[in-house]
Amino acid sequence: MIATSVRHPAVAGRFYPSDPKILREEVHTYLSQNPKRKPVRAVGCIVPHAGYMYSGQVAGAVFASLEIPQLCLIMCPNHTGIGRALAIVSEGAWETPLGHVAIDNSFAAALKQRCPLLHEDSTAHRNEHATEVELPFLQVRQPQLRLVPIALGTSRFDTLEQLGDAIADVIAAQNDPVLIVASSDMNHYESDAITRVKDHSAIEPILGLDPRALYDVVTQQNISMCGFGPAVAMLTAAKKLGATSAELVKYATSGDVSGNRDLVVGYAGVLVR
Repeated sequence: MIATSVRHPAVAGRFYPSDPKILREEVHTYLSQNPKRKPVRAVGCIVPHAGYMYSGQVAGAVFASLEIPQLCLIMCPNHTGIGRALAIVSEGAWETPLGHVAIDNSFAAALKQRCPLLHEDSTAHRNEHATEVELPFLQVRQPQLRLVPIALGTSRFDTLEQLGDAIADVIAAQNDPVLIVASSDMNHYESDAITRVKDHSAIEPILGLDPRALYDVVTQQNISMCGFGPAVAMLTAAKKLGATSAELVKYATSGDVSGNRDLVVGYAGVLVR
């Protein structure tokens, strides 16, 4: 593996610890804070991507509830605005303080062939945190983890639906399970009371496995759910793959940690089976 094919951490030491021992201990803490339940196999999930002190409990609750297969497709929003609207990376590896996660190039190649809207573009991922912060949780739960990362900078429903359909088709052709991770926070920078109302308006169609209704609610009610695009694509794929139910594993806002209820960010953890 050549050095240029490794995507190095962009937010280690800021969103999560850069020291491997401290990071592993912190991840284990978040994974063990909820009542014991047997992990289940899921088609997809929605997990937040803020700094661990704010969203780690919600992310940990989701990842502790799931069987984590060796291959995870992670879709995230493009917060930086850099790069292509549908940006995939097909080769190399991602580095975290816990080690390297190899990209599954055969799955990525099949997905690009099935969905020509996807473009090879590492620049969209270089400084984007929303996939990176999920990886330590997945690495702890699945030491043989492989990754396919997609950053979405589009809010067009038809494009998100086409991507979801393509993902379902490629997964259906696989012999081994694949987990679709939609990395998303919920409403941003309104009061705790308003955020909880808006967030649960968005959570309702998610639990109903209705990607179109989620899209309409978010866009019409001005809900600043940054990863609604990944969530729409994930739900589209999950329904096509036969998913029949969704569960809200945990919900919180940043105010639950900071105590500041005036301006908060919402975090929802959902699994789709």
